[in-house]
Amino acid sequence: MPMRPRYRAPPSNPRWKNGNDAIFGTLFWFVIAGGPGALAFRLANTLDAMWGYKNTRYLRFGWAAARIDDVLNWIPARLTAASYALLGDTRAAWDCWRQQAPRWDSPNAGPVMASGAGSLNVVIGGAATYHGVVETRPLLGVGQDATPAHVTAALRLVERSLALWLAVLIVLALSSVPFQ
Repeated sequence: MPMRPRYRAPPSNPRWKNGNDAIFGTLFWFVIAGGPGALAFRLANTLDAMWGYKNTRYLRFGWAAARIDDVLNWIPARLTAASYALLGDTRAAWDCWRQQAPRWDSPNAGPVMASGAGSLNVVIGGAATYHGVVETRPLLGVGQDATPAHVTAALRLVERSLALWLAVLIVLALSSVPFQ
């Protein structure tokens, strides 16, 4: 009987990482520095995505884009990873974050993706093709291999995390309003 191919979510860009980059990091910098902070974060993140690759063509410019994105994303990535952990399988998410995130080459993608995978009890990572080259990434998470159905579960985790962040921001805003 032939073996069924194992599905793994794309190792470098699952929904959890997109949630951090597009939503939570942007929201964090909007709260900290308003519109200009959110814009600066998105600009750095986009430049990293476009030119932050470690290849000879983008090495001189790409390293700066990648480092700036790493610095700006450090706190939001950890808050995002904590949100994913709190709203899923908390113990598995914390364990994956602590034990597996350091294996990832990105200091911010590792915690977010390890926590997200642990939170949903799935395994992501492995071999994937980027720009025609097969790269093998570390496996992250615990439990069963990710299936296409887990994409929906990942999106729900991002939505629940956004609801948590907005609730916290509303409470903070209301608590700072003086009542007379």
